[in-house]
Amino acid sequence: MEHALEHIAAAVTPAVMVSACGLIALGLDNQVARMSGRLRDLAREFRDEDAPARRAVVARQVRVMELRHRLYSRAILLDYAALFAFVVTSLLWLAQAFVSLSAAVPVMTFGVGVLLLAGMAIYVMASITLARRTVRAEAADIIGRSPEAPLREPAGVRAH
Repeated sequence: MEHALEHIAAAVTPAVMVSACGLIALGLDNQVARMSGRLRDLAREFRDEDAPARRAVVARQVRVMELRHRLYSRAILLDYAALFAFVVTSLLWLAQAFVSLSAAVPVMTFGVGVLLLAGMAIYVMASITLARRTVRAEAADIIGRSPEAPLREPAGVRAH
């Protein structure tokens, strides 16, 4: 009985990861959809003949948003690949009850899923870092500073 419970626990662990990947995919898909909408808005603004002075700022933002969109798209693909690896891991754990299969095989597929999630996290962190560039460009346009110029905190205020 104890051995059977170990097999069930080993099969359920990747299933929990599948649920986590699904939640991550929802969040990433939402980010990609928001960026797609923002890119369409920026394209409309760029083509607006009444706002030629903003074209350089808008073009800069579009370049950054396109790169962020690409990073998030790759992150979603890695997330779904990880989800697939975890499903295969569950199937392999369950298959051990019926066929002779080395325990190393499902452990390896689980490891592949974890590595894919790590890659996804790197893409998301890169995109979040780039988001700061877009905000700086917009702030610079409104405040009238160079996008590279750091903004100073008011006296007595610390950034957290």
